[in-house]
Amino acid sequence: MPTLLYKAAGDIRGDDILPLNQLRERYPDLYERHAEKYADRPQALSRPIPLLDCTWTDVVFLSPVHPAPIFDALRESGRIGPGSLPYWTIDADLLDPRQTCILLKRHDPLFRPQPAEDYIPYSAETVATLSTPSAKALDRLRTLNTTEPLLPWADIPHVLHRGPIPVSLFRDAHGRAVRT
Repeated sequence: MPTLLYKAAGDIRGDDILPLNQLRERYPDLYERHAEKYADRPQALSRPIPLLDCTWTDVVFLSPVHPAPIFDALRESGRIGPGSLPYWTIDADLLDPRQTCILLKRHDPLFRPQPAEDYIPYSAETVATLSTPSAKALDRLRTLNTTEPLLPWADIPHVLHRGPIPVSLFRDAHGRAVRT
């Protein structure tokens, strides 16, 4: 059974999932929509990714954790209603470890940069060990109040891939090839 990574399904144009820097050039409207989530922390966009020799805007973000437990916890908090988040999957073995790393996320309401040691080398085997969300992460989501920012992946490990990823490598929640 393959180890899967998850990506929220979204408005994709072209044949690749693009990092923010490339979205800005090719699809400025999509860039504006995705960059908006950094409005309260613009410094995050220029943060370096130590193992990949690039910045936050040069990577595509994936999760080793299935979205269901994350969104079930958010529903328990009352912050979101019923329904599910559409997502895509990609086999973890398809990503080049030289272009990919893992960030062990630690929720920080002040959005301080994480130390270089929180970035670890990528492998499908390591991803498999990170596929279950921590009790601490789920408890934080279950107890979010209405004044706290809705950041579902704030303490969920991130898989960071430098550069575009072909859409053809992704599958929908039913295992069918994703079409653009």
